[in-house]
Amino acid sequence: MSKDTRTDPGPFAPHGADSHDLIRVLGARENNLKDVSIEIPKRRLTVFTGVSGSGKSSLVFDTIAAESQRLINETYSSFVQGFMPTLARPEVDVLEGLTTAIIVDQQRMGADPRSTVGTATDANAMLRILFSRLGEPHIGPPSAYAFNVPSVSASGAITVERGAKKAVKATFNRTGGMCVRCEGRGTVSDIDLTQLYDDSKSLDEGAITIPGYGSDGWNMRLYKESGLVDPAKPIRRYTKKELHDFLHHEPTRMKIAGINMTYEGLIPRIQKSMLSKDKEAMQPHIRAFVDRAVTFAACPECEGTRLGEGARSSKIGRISIADACAMQISDLAAWVRELDEPSVAPLLSALRQTLDSFVEIGLGYLALDRPAGTLSGGEAQRVKMIRHLGSSLTDVTYVFDEPTAGLHPHDIQRMNDLLLRLRDKGNTVLVVEHKPETIVIADHVVDLGPGAGTGGGSVCFEGTVEELRNGGTVTGRHFDDRAKVKETPREPTGTLEIRGASANNLRDVDVDIPLGVLVVVTGVAGSGKSSLVHGSIPADEGVVSVDQAPIRGSRRSNPATYTGLLDPIRKAFAKANDVKPALFSANSEGACPTCNGAGVIYTDLAMMAGVATTCEDCEGKRFDASVLEYHLGGRDISEVLAMSVDEAGEFFGAGEAQTPAAQRILARLADVGLGYLTLGQPLTTLSGGERQRLKLATHMADKGGVYVLDEPTTGLHLADVEQLLGLLDRLVDSGKSVIVVEHHQAVMAHADWIIDLGPGAGHDGGRLVFEGTPADLVAARSTLTGEHLAAYVGA
Repeated sequence: MSKDTRTDPGPFAPHGADSHDLIRVLGARENNLKDVSIEIPKRRLTVFTGVSGSGKSSLVFDTIAAESQRLINETYSSFVQGFMPTLARPEVDVLEGLTTAIIVDQQRMGADPRSTVGTATDANAMLRILFSRLGEPHIGPPSAYAFNVPSVSASGAITVERGAKKAVKATFNRTGGMCVRCEGRGTVSDIDLTQLYDDSKSLDEGAITIPGYGSDGWNMRLYKESGLVDPAKPIRRYTKKELHDFLHHEPTRMKIAGINMTYEGLIPRIQKSMLSKDKEAMQPHIRAFVDRAVTFAACPECEGTRLGEGARSSKIGRISIADACAMQISDLAAWVRELDEPSVAPLLSALRQTLDSFVEIGLGYLALDRPAGTLSGGEAQRVKMIRHLGSSLTDVTYVFDEPTAGLHPHDIQRMNDLLLRLRDKGNTVLVVEHKPETIVIADHVVDLGPGAGTGGGSVCFEGTVEELRNGGTVTGRHFDDRAKVKETPREPTGTLEIRGASANNLRDVDVDIPLGVLVVVTGVAGSGKSSLVHGSIPADEGVVSVDQAPIRGSRRSNPATYTGLLDPIRKAFAKANDVKPALFSANSEGACPTCNGAGVIYTDLAMMAGVATTCEDCEGKRFDASVLEYHLGGRDISEVLAMSVDEAGEFFGAGEAQTPAAQRILARLADVGLGYLTLGQPLTTLSGGERQRLKLATHMADKGGVYVLDEPTTGLHLADVEQLLGLLDRLVDSGKSVIVVEHHQAVMAHADWIIDLGPGAGHDGGRLVFEGTPADLVAARSTLTGEHLAAYVGA
């Protein structure tokens, strides 16, 4: 019988379609991956682990998920593809068995004030429909309850073709819920006049305190020589008209010092020149002035609800949509469960399911009106998860980036249950993770390494969790590491008193934070830790705060430019070759003219995916050929930027290239565990943990006496946590006070003093439930944190 002849395989023989149960990757070379070939089982939970910078994200996000998304995008018409982000094919030989990938990452949500937890999920849309059906009095369709929709009315003539042309008068109305005063933002900005000028001085005495308004500059001459105000009179003695002309005068052309100029009041002038610009793009001293001068207060008209009077007046029972959005979600879920209206039964059922998902995922302490930009990376990731929990899709690949970030050990179990639920629906779940509590539930583990950066990019191990424990890799060796509780904690040198802290959900908390020691503030997610630390510790010159806000920077920014390391390097090159320092900047005079210093040329292929090709003139080195003829210690500037931090530390530490200023910055980068980063690596390619440690390295030179760190173990491998603890110890031993908001038990055990908030989240938290040494917390076991820490240290 020929092999093409079909025969009945029998009732229980496997179908050919069921044989595709692996995702096969051959020859992956994205970023630092070294020809990685791997097979990942489908419909299973696979955890990718390895030290920071070992290539986990490069394999999972930049190779598997990126190619899946690119292939899906190619199924759309060319017209639609023109509106989608263009994705290049990853550097890989073969990718087989891919399914649709849904990426749930830790990218922060948009910081627009009109973007809230409710608008980012479907909850707000469903509430609006609910109120438009059941709200009394009835004020209009769902848009009447939306703070993103303004009320509009217009009338005009439209021309209708009916045989002969004739104009028809038409009136158009749309009812929106937006507050007119704050335009749906909930806050209004005001300018603090005391930050603009000193009213006890005259203009001649330099009364204006705005940057760029020096006594002899054009900005100051505009006011002095306008003839509208007396430059010799103190501002507090101005008449009403003089003060109006000085502050609010409308733009007027006039001759000042013999030149035709436009005169306008000080407030509209700085609004145009400073306040309307992107704050992040300003010079630091101007940004500091804007922060001081502009104050934001709740809108007096809508009381911060963002909604107009009509939307606030319509209620179900005694609850308006503004009240519903301000409720803690766990309370809102209980209120919705009490509603019983057959006409909207399907809607109520869907809304209950969405709100219950928030509670189930550990976000029941949020409110729907919470601005999305204020969520932490871990919270943002869990909000994104909500729309997938009730999804009917199966055979999808879900890709998670450290889903336990920002979670207390108590909450990690819930997250594990959700990951297993997604898998049990027939999905492939890929998780990049460091926490042993989550690695332990994996069906399959892939360990990358052995080191970071150029020392990583290889698969060191793949198999089960038990095999990993005995596998001898860095992860396997550290898997069962347990820190011991300090027997003799340090003695504090003083205390920082906090009295009556009431930010967000805090309930008049009184606490003395000891100084000169390592203090850990802990508690379940939403218990009020960040509110206490960031809201109550005064951000004066003595406090250095290193939070998880993303570093702003383009693909031209790199560790050398961000830390200020490039300045001493450029000066050293300039001095050695007797030329200008600007030549050694790829963003200035030294840039390759073909690619403008980017190293690559971006080609837009219209309807097809754009491509980035290495610049042929500079071969990706970013500098003009003439600049590369100048050397320092036998290396040109592009070779120096291609060095890792560790290599550069040796290069600038001795010999002809010895540069103490560069050496100090490099030592700090190595201290925080970034010795493997190359100096010229674009910031856009760094992971969240790497970015926070880069910030920490930059701030270590600050003169501050109190360091406040927000979950510094985010993105850190078990082996790297030891190095971080060593760094925290060195900071404390050098006379600094270190306050860490943290969930990692190793950091808790290592602390000299623990402040535990709780007992729950949201309005169930906000209280001080324990303060004392870790040993006392373990002995008492009086809080959730105490129970988990006791289990961790094996007490």
